[in-house]
Amino acid sequence: MSNENLILEKLNRLEQKIEEQNLLKKEVLNFNDACSYLDISASHLYKLTSQKSVPHFCPQGKKLYFNRIELDEWLQRNRQSSTDEIEKAAANYLIQNKRS
Repeated sequence: MSNENLILEKLNRLEQKIEEQNLLKKEVLNFNDACSYLDISASHLYKLTSQKSVPHFCPQGKKLYFNRIELDEWLQRNRQSSTDEIEKAAANYLIQNKRS
């Protein structure tokens, strides 16, 4: 790879990182921002909004907007416990409910 190509590649990565940082500063994301933020395709996000699976706003009936904090909460729903957490909870349950 030539020096010129290496520099261009590094500049592209730097530009991408700056765009990612800008998304983190926004409170309200437009549709394209939300696709980038969630790392999903536009068609998938349209499907999620049409099914009312993801929180969103449609103030004028056409354009879709998203609250970044609500998207974070949506991403973190349905947390799966680790095996260690389940085993600790089971052990605590047995200790607390031990019959004399």
